[in-house]
Amino acid sequence: MLPIKIIKNRSDIGAGTRGSDMGIDAIEIAAINADNNYFTRYPYVELDTDNETVYNKVKTSFAKRITHVAEQCQRVSEAVKEALEQKYFPVVLSGDHSSALGTLSGVKAHHWDKRMGVIWIDAHADLHSPYTSPSGNVHGMPLAAALGEDNTELQINEVAEDTEIQWNKLKNTGTAGPKVLPADLIFFGVRDTEEPEDKLRERLNIKNYPVHEIRYRGLETCLQEAIEQLSECDVLYISFDVDSMDCDLVSKGTGTPVSKGFDPEEVKQIITNLMDTDKVVCLEVTEVNPLLDHKGNKMAETAFEILHAVTGSKA
Repeated sequence: MLPIKIIKNRSDIGAGTRGSDMGIDAIEIAAINADNNYFTRYPYVELDTDNETVYNKVKTSFAKRITHVAEQCQRVSEAVKEALEQKYFPVVLSGDHSSALGTLSGVKAHHWDKRMGVIWIDAHADLHSPYTSPSGNVHGMPLAAALGEDNTELQINEVAEDTEIQWNKLKNTGTAGPKVLPADLIFFGVRDTEEPEDKLRERLNIKNYPVHEIRYRGLETCLQEAIEQLSECDVLYISFDVDSMDCDLVSKGTGTPVSKGFDPEEVKQIITNLMDTDKVVCLEVTEVNPLLDHKGNKMAETAFEILHAVTGSKA
């Protein structure tokens, strides 16, 4: 594994609930309280944000603040690409999940001639577009953008022209066109979706390993299958949304908590086994929201425990 570079992306403008912009600080506090020097051990970059735009009136209700999300994704993409060019392993800490489109676009921009696999550890599929989203929150859209999918077959919203322009800009972040093939995208833990996402996932035959299947068939078996499916990929990107974990077991310190998720040890095992392929070139941790944590700083502490376990001894 290459030396780590931490990319701190405090943007939370793609979420429906404010507070995930404080997630990085909460994770750093967790490290300090654990007497761990993780965040002084590695170089880092702090990205500019447009978080102040949450005070602006929302004009594009089917893709809220999409102009600024597109700008943020471009910042993230450039930072990830630069880190990879400098021979670092980017660890991206993000506020909300919309910026993941920027992260995987940065990986693709650097590895433009290689086949990229994406492992999405999340309670949500994030396969909405402005045409299908019931909330208009862009953190539910990064994978649709990465796949270049509008999913207009299941359209429920009449989208304004300026929103379409920004959506197309988002889809072309980093490199023009789709970043990943449906066969090279694998979900772990997705269990809270809407019909347009389910139909799109079914049409594209995107594999999901829900928690109940993993526990019934065995995590090792499912991981071996996933790694085999991604065997033709040259590089892998892992996106870990903390809401993939069981909110009743861990914490509700995330924007959209969902019950019946993974426990922390399962997440560690998933990420560690994938890292052992030596194909993973970037890891993202996202959606820690300390303002919603009913157990003090438990979600950030758990996120840091996992982050340190899977990267702390390998750089």
